[in-house]
Amino acid sequence: MPFDHFDFLAPFYDKVIPSAAIEAMLRELDPKPECRLLDAGGGTGRVSGYLQEHVGSVVLSDISMGMLKEAGTKDNLQPTCALTEIMPFAPDFFDCVLMVDALHHVSDQAQTARELWRIVKPGGRIVIQEPDIHRFAVKLIAVAEKLALMRSHFLNIQEIAELFPFDNADIEMHTEEFNAWVVVKKN
Repeated sequence: MPFDHFDFLAPFYDKVIPSAAIEAMLRELDPKPECRLLDAGGGTGRVSGYLQEHVGSVVLSDISMGMLKEAGTKDNLQPTCALTEIMPFAPDFFDCVLMVDALHHVSDQAQTARELWRIVKPGGRIVIQEPDIHRFAVKLIAVAEKLALMRSHFLNIQEIAELFPFDNADIEMHTEEFNAWVVVKKN
């Protein structure tokens, strides 16, 4: 079995990775109190743990059992082991789907986008926050992840948006500091 970087990092991940920009995520998600949220590739629940008080329910999916074990220690998260390319959820199931700093880790980014699109309800939104690969510091991180033999493949903001070629997709893109944000609304 290949080395799983995230199983190794899970016990101290929340301590060494800076806290997420929760206010920005709430702004982009625009959740309602009854919102059913999926945190796709959500790891330890570092992000969704803070968001749960703003939504009705949170399902966190990840493939790292170490990360899911850590997520299981946080109240009210529903950890689920799942690949983002093949989600175990019905079509139109979630009001909001969030993917923070995870798209560059998935094996098939186009299939992940199709799957996230399939499970978000009409009127819902998918929010993807990725490191902005145009920033020099992020380029260094990308090189470091390659050297560590992680399966990372960073996309620029336009390439992320192009993963959602659907007729009823309304896509907004912007960057803030070191982050690229793509918000896809399903009309």
